[in-house]
Amino acid sequence: MNVMERKNTDLVKEFNTYIREHPDFADRIPNNAIVIMQLEGDEEFNKWGIKLAKSHAENGRPVIYVRIKKMKPIRSRIEELELQQQVAS
Repeated sequence: MNVMERKNTDLVKEFNTYIREHPDFADRIPNNAIVIMQLEGDEEFNKWGIKLAKSHAENGRPVIYVRIKKMKPIRSRIEELELQQQVAS
């Protein structure tokens, strides 16, 4: 999986969580739509997404661009860690 695919996968996961928390937003997306993630400020990723949309486009099928304008930083849920170091022999 390349960098763009990984970023897209992460954004889709976040979008799915958002949709579960805001089901009224999901009602605005037509059935059978192609949903393309866009990230404000990341033009390289956005161009990649548009190219992806064009490669999957079908006549009459709606294409929806979801532009994420702001995201909170990812935070770890780990509360406590321990490190162990060994020397290979």
